[in-house]
Amino acid sequence: MRIFDTNVQQIKYEVLKALIRNAYENNIDNIYVDIPKMISPGPKATLRCCIYKERAILQERIKLALGGDKSNPNVIEVLDIACDECPIGGVFVTQACRGCIFHGCAEACPKGAISIIDKKAVIDKSKCIECGLCKKACPYNAIIEQHRPCVMSCKVKAITMDENKKAKIDNDKCISCGACVYQCPFGAIADKSFVMETIDILKNSNENKNYKVYAVIAPSIVSQFKYARIEQVVSGIHKLGFHQVVEAALGADITLYHEVNEFKEKGLLTTSCCPSFVMYIEKYFPEFRQYVSGSVSPMVETAKLIKSSDKTAKVVFIGPCTSKKMEYKTEKANEYIDSVISFEELQAFFDARDVDVTKLDDTALDNASFYGRIFAKSGGIARGVKDVSESMGIKGVNPVAMNGIDECKVNLLKLKIKKSEYNFFEGMACDGGCLNGALCLHHGPKNLADVDRYGNEAKEKTIDNSVKLYKLANGIKDE
Repeated sequence: MRIFDTNVQQIKYEVLKALIRNAYENNIDNIYVDIPKMISPGPKATLRCCIYKERAILQERIKLALGGDKSNPNVIEVLDIACDECPIGGVFVTQACRGCIFHGCAEACPKGAISIIDKKAVIDKSKCIECGLCKKACPYNAIIEQHRPCVMSCKVKAITMDENKKAKIDNDKCISCGACVYQCPFGAIADKSFVMETIDILKNSNENKNYKVYAVIAPSIVSQFKYARIEQVVSGIHKLGFHQVVEAALGADITLYHEVNEFKEKGLLTTSCCPSFVMYIEKYFPEFRQYVSGSVSPMVETAKLIKSSDKTAKVVFIGPCTSKKMEYKTEKANEYIDSVISFEELQAFFDARDVDVTKLDDTALDNASFYGRIFAKSGGIARGVKDVSESMGIKGVNPVAMNGIDECKVNLLKLKIKKSEYNFFEGMACDGGCLNGALCLHHGPKNLADVDRYGNEAKEKTIDNSVKLYKLANGIKDE
């Protein structure tokens, strides 16, 4: 059964699995030689021009799996050696040009960049501004517009090409959403891994005798490991050495409670759950920083709850996105989160440790409410805010779910010019929400049905018990 969407994910997984296995066997001295040879044994190359280049790229992937470039604060990096197959992009005349006498393309060009040579249209790249008017004017659709997938995927225009035609990420613009990671067909843009940190945490716990290790799982996990029941996946996580598995949806319930109360005070609010959305506001709409919820994300809220009852606990978040890896390094989170791994990396852990979750018994998972669980999808927070505010007697909440950065931009621009009808803004950087995060095993509309079912299976239909637990942990008395 195919677990991943793409072969790029499969290669990343093979590297991670081999590294994790070697780390547990205390055999990492020769990983830069042994792992590439194991994955690409040769003598013929299967993916690149030669076996030597394949292995050189695998060595770069090992570096990322070991934490990447420590001098680069971004969790997303470009593997220069792997970035060399895509055309730079722009407007091109194809062989479909019929050499017509209409010459509509040349007439449409505002810069005079098109000449007719030997009856064919030719574009002068030094003059072309890539406006696309020639493309629209061609009656044969012979002119095309082509851009690199990474550039097209980046909604904040943080990716350009350097002098060597390699992708370059502008960290000042990047919001670490990871869209480029998933969309690059050659895997030349990838995320740093913290699997080695996680291994150290598990090993040094001495089977949870020195301290207990907790796994906090994102609600979107239910849409990922389709070959097993979620209860079996939870058992598998225990098998890896975790003391307890806690739903981040529990923290989502508490975050929802905070945001509803915060809206009551401010009258205008944007959510804090998606770190990339928060970064987007900070970098592109700084005038709205004051309206970003002061609540920490569900990941951090859950970890805070764990560490309030177990002061020595170590918490590892398991989720779908690069964004959470970036958040983990922030001041708000690093006190409570000790490491972050992705669903891709969890799969590598299972297989490296020979954990077949399909053969495990179920472990019940019932930490959160319906509302906390549906945070995984676009619109989940908006629905929760609407329903919970009404139950708390707070009127006037008019939420909008912004699905992807393009929708975030449109709605925030309307707010900027005072043309928005909404007063609560749920922002998700990934189309569809967390269930389509860049580091999911697979992506698609079927994931939505899994999250909805997961929400409906929650025994708690309100956030009341989660809020009581939060208040008890923080010594807060009900008014």
